[in-house]
Amino acid sequence: MNRRTGLFSIKGMLTALALLLSAAVMAQGRSSKEVVDKIIGVVGDRIILYSDIQNAIKDAARYGEKLPPNANCMIFEQALLSKILALQAERDSIPLTDEEVEAQMDVKVRNLIMQYGSQAEVETLAGKTIYQLKDDQRPLIRENMLAEAMRKKVVSGVHITPTEVKAFFEKVPVDSLPFLESELEVGQISILPSASKDVDEYIYNEMLNYKKQIESGTTTFEALAKRVSEDPGSRERGGSYEINRSDKSTWDPVFLSTAFRLKAGEISQPVKSNRFGYFLIQQVSRRGDNAQIKMILRVPPVTDNELKEAHGRLDSVRAEIESNKISFKDAAYKYSDDENVKNYGPYVLDRDGSTYVNIDALDRDMVNTIKDMKVGDLSQPVNFTNDQGKKGVRLVYLKSRSEPHRLNLNDDYVKIADMALNQKRNEELDKWLEKKIPTFYILIDKQQADSCPSLSKYQTTENRGF
Repeated sequence: MNRRTGLFSIKGMLTALALLLSAAVMAQGRSSKEVVDKIIGVVGDRIILYSDIQNAIKDAARYGEKLPPNANCMIFEQALLSKILALQAERDSIPLTDEEVEAQMDVKVRNLIMQYGSQAEVETLAGKTIYQLKDDQRPLIRENMLAEAMRKKVVSGVHITPTEVKAFFEKVPVDSLPFLESELEVGQISILPSASKDVDEYIYNEMLNYKKQIESGTTTFEALAKRVSEDPGSRERGGSYEINRSDKSTWDPVFLSTAFRLKAGEISQPVKSNRFGYFLIQQVSRRGDNAQIKMILRVPPVTDNELKEAHGRLDSVRAEIESNKISFKDAAYKYSDDENVKNYGPYVLDRDGSTYVNIDALDRDMVNTIKDMKVGDLSQPVNFTNDQGKKGVRLVYLKSRSEPHRLNLNDDYVKIADMALNQKRNEELDKWLEKKIPTFYILIDKQQADSCPSLSKYQTTENRGF
């Protein structure tokens, strides 16, 4: 069995399935002539396409990922492994709710939007709306989540000792140790104050005026959306979206209920969302639980008075933390308005979910805040603007900052321990696979099998290829 040892193989394999998802999404809008497609693998009733592997490799190059010469074999093997694990998870009735799948789907979509710059760019590249992409990719997300749940079950009893960590590190050749850039752990507690009642009412009346202008024929919904809407994802498309009634993780319930209550061509009254602002919605068409709509978003601006009040609230929070009445993490869960804190914690995350990030993962406001901070410092309340364009106030905590250095046990023990633990878990997973592979129907394209010796362990005596 292949033990998949080595310092960097773990990270590469953890990246492989993410690349497959991204490739599958972006491949939606590519010409069918780009890749001559065929089935190259079968596990049970699930297939692996040649295009899945090739597009994943191309997308990795586009993102600047460094992949080994046998990247196609590595990604193919991970696709096989994912399907085996997912099918076993179904056999074992491992629970997975639709809500959990939707939450993970939203994370993947947000990452794609960050990678490509905007929702409109993602939709252009894919040739489909975000909602169509979600429908297409939901089965793959579910499979990956089931596979991960099964993997955790298999390796749940694996642990690592300091002696094993040291032994793992000492086996790595000195000239193979990477030189690490400076990394930071940065957390935040943010407050997004609401606009004053007067400003809120002013925006509401402006939205009513937009509705009157459209209905009187003075202007069109599309023209107004392009001119006044504050939603960057749809402004250039004249406010156009395709929505699904069940997509409650993206849209507020009041937005969805209003949109689906409208008749074709009808324009709603202004609808308020605490998360976003005021919406004006026009239903274009509807088919079952899907609807084509147009919308205009206006965000009531906060004034210095609201920001000043938020500063005061965070001054009190800061005093609690500094006096050790509450930890930074607990304070974030208790006081932060950032919805991501509930699911992912208060720290900025890297693409792989790590809390260690390079400085280019931070927004410009945060970079300016931490430039003169020392490790362990908690900033004074500072103003910032979030990704949706809303102004707020936040506390920034600099938990750690490493200097550029060669990987070593003193500075990077936690990272090295994670690598050693992952290797040990992979060895346990290999033992499990030896027992389970014969219980699955697996076919691998002969050409792929011949070019990837590592795939031989997935083939049974009865099924040697096709």
